[in-house]
Amino acid sequence: MSEQKQSSDLIYGLNDRPPLRQSLFAALQHLLAIFVAIITPPLIISSALKFDLETTGFLVSMSLFVSGIATFIQCRRIGPLGAGLLCIQGTSFSFITPIIGAGMIGMVGGQIDTPKALSYIFGACMVASVVEMAVSRLLPYARKIITPLVSGIVVTLIGLCLIKAGINSCGGGQAAIDDGTFGSLQHLGLAILVLVTIIFFNRSQNKYIRMGSIVIGLIVGCVVAWTMGMIDISQLRGAGKINVPVPFKYGLHFDVGSIIALGIIYLVTAVEAFGDITANSLISGQPVEGPVFMKRAQGGILADGFNSMLAAVFNSFPNSIFAQNNGMIQLTGVASRYVGYFIAGALFLLGLFPVVGSFSRLFRTVCSVGLRS
Repeated sequence: MSEQKQSSDLIYGLNDRPPLRQSLFAALQHLLAIFVAIITPPLIISSALKFDLETTGFLVSMSLFVSGIATFIQCRRIGPLGAGLLCIQGTSFSFITPIIGAGMIGMVGGQIDTPKALSYIFGACMVASVVEMAVSRLLPYARKIITPLVSGIVVTLIGLCLIKAGINSCGGGQAAIDDGTFGSLQHLGLAILVLVTIIFFNRSQNKYIRMGSIVIGLIVGCVVAWTMGMIDISQLRGAGKINVPVPFKYGLHFDVGSIIALGIIYLVTAVEAFGDITANSLISGQPVEGPVFMKRAQGGILADGFNSMLAAVFNSFPNSIFAQNNGMIQLTGVASRYVGYFIAGALFLLGLFPVVGSFSRLFRTVCSVGLRS
C-alpha cells in the first residue's frame, strides 16, 4: 500500500493501484452513481428548448464523451490542470437556467432555430469559462473568503434551486405541460413508484443492492413506463453506429447578457468545486490545508473551467466536479485515482454510440425522477 494512504477506512489510497477486477468493480459503481446525473441536464435543456430526438441524443452523447476527457484530466493531472484526485466530472446542473435563456435568443418566428440557439449557448459557455479559470489563479488570495462553510452553503443553495426542476420532472416534464397532462395520476404515480423503489432498496443491508438502488429504481420505472405506452422503442431504429465528435458543429455566436449570466454561475461553481475538492481530499486521507492542498484546489478549479471550455468546443454543456462520488469513495474505501482512468474510458466510449444518447432521451422523465430521488 502507498504511504500516502492516511485513513484506516481506506482499502486503497490515492496512489495505490488496485487489481484489475477490483478497479473495474469500483469504476462501475462510480458510473452507476453519475450516469443519470450526466445525461439529465442536456435532457432538461433539450426538453425546455424543444430540440428534436436526434439533436437531443447527440447532446447527451457529447456530454458523456466530454465527461470522460474531463475526468481523465482531473485524475491524471496534466501540468497545472487537474486535482490529481479521484474527481469525477460531469455536466453541471447549475447552468441549466442561464443556458435555456441563452438558447431562447435563437428563437425565430416563434420557433427555436436549433443550430442558432446552440451556437449562442456554446459561445457564451466558452467565453464565460475564463471566469472560473481566473478564479483558480486568485484562490490563494481568496482563501479566507472561500471557507468550507461558504462553499457548503453554496452547494446547498444550488440544490435548493433544483427543486423546481425536480417537481417539473415528477409532473411529466415539458412534454406533459404542452399536451395538458402535467401532474396527471399517470406521471405522478410513475414518479412515486421510482422514488419508493429507490428508497426501499437503498435501505437494504446488502451493500451491492444499496449501491445499485438508483439503477434498480430506474429499471423498474422504465419497465412500467413501457407497459403503459409512455416509451416508444421504435424511435431508436434511426440511431447510427458511432458518433464522430465534430468541434463547433453548430458554430458560435456571442451575446453579452448570456456571457455575464453564465460568468456569474462559473464563479459560484468555482466555490462549489473548492468544497468538493476539500471533501475529496479529506475522505482520501490527503491534507486539506497547506501548499499541497492549495495546489490540488487550484489545479482542480482550473481544470473545471478548462474542461467547460472544452465541452463547448465539442458541443456539450459546462462540466463540474461531482460531489456524489465523494460518498462513493467513502462507501467503497477505494480512493485510487487510477480507478478514474477506467471511469473516464467508459464515459468516453459511451459517448461514441448514438444509441446511448437516443435511449437516454426516451427515458428522460424516469431518469430525471431517479436523479432527484
